[in-house]
Amino acid sequence: MHVAKIVRPYKDRVYVYHFVRQTYREDGRVKHRTLANLSHLPPAVIELVRRALAGDPLALEAADGPLEVRRSLPHGHVAAVLGMLRSLGLETLLGPGPGRAPALVAAMVVARICDPASKLATAGRLADSTLAERLGVTDASPDELYTALDWLLGRQPAVEAALAARHLGPGSLVLYDVSSTYVTGRACELAAHGYSRDHRADREQVVFGLVCDPAGRPLAVEAFPGNTADPATLETALDKLQRTFGLSDIVLAGDRGMLTSARIERLKERGGIGWISALRAPAIRGLVESGALQLGLFDERDLAEIASPDFPGERLVVCRNPVLAAERTRKRDALLGATERELERVVHQVERGRLRSPAAIGLRVGRILDRAKMAKHFELTISEGAFGYARKETAIAAEAALDGLYVLRTSVPAERLPAPSVVTAYKSLAHAERAFRNLKTVELEVRPIYHYKADRVRAHLFVCLLAAYVGWHLERALAPLLFRDEAPPVRVDPVAPAPRSAAARRKDRRQRTSDEELPVGSFRTLLRHLATLTENRIAPRGADEAAAYTQLTLPTPLQARAFELLGFAPGSV
Repeated sequence: MHVAKIVRPYKDRVYVYHFVRQTYREDGRVKHRTLANLSHLPPAVIELVRRALAGDPLALEAADGPLEVRRSLPHGHVAAVLGMLRSLGLETLLGPGPGRAPALVAAMVVARICDPASKLATAGRLADSTLAERLGVTDASPDELYTALDWLLGRQPAVEAALAARHLGPGSLVLYDVSSTYVTGRACELAAHGYSRDHRADREQVVFGLVCDPAGRPLAVEAFPGNTADPATLETALDKLQRTFGLSDIVLAGDRGMLTSARIERLKERGGIGWISALRAPAIRGLVESGALQLGLFDERDLAEIASPDFPGERLVVCRNPVLAAERTRKRDALLGATERELERVVHQVERGRLRSPAAIGLRVGRILDRAKMAKHFELTISEGAFGYARKETAIAAEAALDGLYVLRTSVPAERLPAPSVVTAYKSLAHAERAFRNLKTVELEVRPIYHYKADRVRAHLFVCLLAAYVGWHLERALAPLLFRDEAPPVRVDPVAPAPRSAAARRKDRRQRTSDEELPVGSFRTLLRHLATLTENRIAPRGADEAAAYTQLTLPTPLQARAFELLGFAPGSV
């Protein structure tokens, strides 16, 4: 920004104007934007403003305090998120709407990343940063936000279809997974008790399914009653993919709890959808016992493809991960040892007469075994005043033989998806799991849900989906400043854990960028630092508001680098 002096002669007089102007580029051309008219101010004040905008650190000191900062609002984090939202074209996708509804939706999406809170709290906080002023929603009320949510729900199919068209196509791999989040109150129309992934069995919950592309970019979301089982959500997801999005010949990757045998049969009936899933442990044991799976296959390799009459028309890709095997062995040994120590205490209590009846002994032992899920590994002897236990060594050895072993099942032919690619595709589900973590934890805080109406819950989840979409792109753009691997090495072995690059390991160790100039941190830490770049409202002391103008603080090196990576300046948003 700078002070521009304009001299215009008119008839027999000369008029002099002073404007605060901002220079920027648009489509490769230099343009100017007028921010304030200083013409009515005394020449000395105009000169001070000119010097201050020119970066003279002594300007305000030399002025002996004729200017005052009337308000400072956090701006950097708003500029980063709102700028990314606009560069992704989300405002265009939302389209025109009644009144301020599109602007309010954009505000809720940005706020969900910058300062996640309930809609009531969001309405009260909008004016605490530059977000409200930038979107023209300074005086927005909670009721306006609710009305905007109602409008947004009607736009959800079109927006999701546009996102799917961007990132998916015929033959694409699609990731689908389900999670849940608890609700507050007792009046939510979708709330019900069910399997809680939040470990809050005391709370009613809402289940929601998430559709992602192979990179984990969230594209669509759907809400279900809280007692809906994972596989029961699949039909809705398939209808959305095939009918709403118009996708054909896609490959759906889902975990073993999602793509059960019954659901796979349904996929075969529908047609047009390939799938990748995994077998449960009992099915793997069945393959070993039938001889279809020979454990000796993995003496010198970690991947093999087999066939079984129990899975006609399917390819079975068997993997053995030695790192996972070692971890499973360590964990089982630790749990067995901890369980035995607890059981030994029960033995002593029985010997001392503190526990006598079989019922009391059984209850105490049951709690111990249930806590560690070790009941299958112990033989128990319980009678009046007596208790004994022993490990089931044969069963433990049989389970240990399968440590690190997992079997993927797919309908996709080998010429289209070789065995290593099947493993890579299935492991892509980790990206969807990361998207859920971002949605449910400190990044976006989808939980708890405060809405009661089913449609409001759906709209709330869609706002979180849009925020996750923006956040996904932000994290990748800002990767050099985060604990992220900017250039992960190509996986030579799809079964082995994904390696981190040497640069990423060095960044982890030194907590500095690759050039050692700037600190690195989490996405939330960086966003918090960007918020310290403020927009200040400045005016001559005692002057009315018409004389005030705004100026951003000078960015720190970290802030400057962040906006350089984003590709736009904080003042342009």
